[in-house]
Amino acid sequence: KQWYQRRVAITAGRGTLMELGISPIVTSGLIMQLLAGTKIIEVGDSVKDRALFNGAQKLFGMLITVCQAIVYVVTGMYGEPADLGMGICLLIIIQLLCAGLIVLLLDELLQKGYGLGSGISLFIATNICETIVWKAFSPATINTGKGTEFEGAVIALFHLLATRTDKVRGLREAFYRQNLPNLMNLMATVAVFLIVIYFQGFRVDLPIKSARYRGQYSSYPIKLFYTSNIPIILQSALVSNIYFLSQILSSKFAGNVFVNLIGTWAESGYQRYPIGGLCYYLSPPETIGHIITDPIHAIIYIIFMLGSCAFLSKTWIDVSGSSAKDVARQLRDQQMLMRGHREKSMVHELNRYIPTAAAFGGLCIGALSVLADFLGAIGSGTGILLAVTIIYQYFEIFVKEQSEMGGMSTLFF
Repeated sequence: KQWYQRRVAITAGRGTLMELGISPIVTSGLIMQLLAGTKIIEVGDSVKDRALFNGAQKLFGMLITVCQAIVYVVTGMYGEPADLGMGICLLIIIQLLCAGLIVLLLDELLQKGYGLGSGISLFIATNICETIVWKAFSPATINTGKGTEFEGAVIALFHLLATRTDKVRGLREAFYRQNLPNLMNLMATVAVFLIVIYFQGFRVDLPIKSARYRGQYSSYPIKLFYTSNIPIILQSALVSNIYFLSQILSSKFAGNVFVNLIGTWAESGYQRYPIGGLCYYLSPPETIGHIITDPIHAIIYIIFMLGSCAFLSKTWIDVSGSSAKDVARQLRDQQMLMRGHREKSMVHELNRYIPTAAAFGGLCIGALSVLADFLGAIGSGTGILLAVTIIYQYFEIFVKEQSEMGGMSTLFF
């Protein structure tokens, strides 16, 4: 379940052309941003430099796609290579490579302006929303040992009420049934959705004024989620790569002490899940019962989620050009000043808000993800958080474009 939840967050589908998901894009972007932020590579502000940087990022993403496809096949993710044969192995690698290239091209298409937002955001939101809708309304039937039940939580409610002679028991099963989506999971998903929307409204508006035109005032908003969903995307990519590495090592060097420290895995059907090592403690507890029986696992997971999201959020503002110095420079380039502050003191004033908003916002993102996991939200806490923040971003973009085209009335007419 834990590995499945991580795959949902990176839009990876087991046994499909989207096997690799957006992992190559996110990984290449993360590495390139870190290289640029730490000044290992110099990236100027000119159009040519940005184009070269984006091209290098796409090329790096292609190389990661090729490497991951080869590793998946060689390590036996689809069966032993000796049994499959050279031809089948080569075809699988080519399929994964072509699918990865299509994902890169679709992301590039949206970045060029043929749509809203970025391809990564759209892929994540679409995949998670599909998972939620399917878990809620799936007409697929599964034999649970107590009879045939529908997978979808809503459909199962009507089915259980219609087939059970004891209606109260049927209603209880619909709300609390195990190993299949239930109504409590669906209600937890809606609750987390509303909580995240509420937190999106938290912000501080810093008053600014034009240095060129007297009397022209505005405000610069600093949101609680200053880095948006970037911390959880980076954290998901990081954990997914650790899982990926651990599975490769455990399949080739099973029993090795150092490999077991990274993670030991068990199989259930066609899914593998961690049962020990670092990967186990980085995965969310499945139920409240697991929290009670293994509280150390829950504590380590909470500390890791909160700490990693806060750290990645704080680090991201420095490597992505959204730190206090970068914001002050952008305001100066637009000939804007903070009211009551001179040009030299703007950085000091912005430093009071931006690092705090980034770190505390990342902490809140991690806390909400943990809360959603513990409540049993459909699609994992990470997935729900990503979906809500992305949909909210799309709503903001849509409202902004509509207001620029003719006011809010165009939203309704």
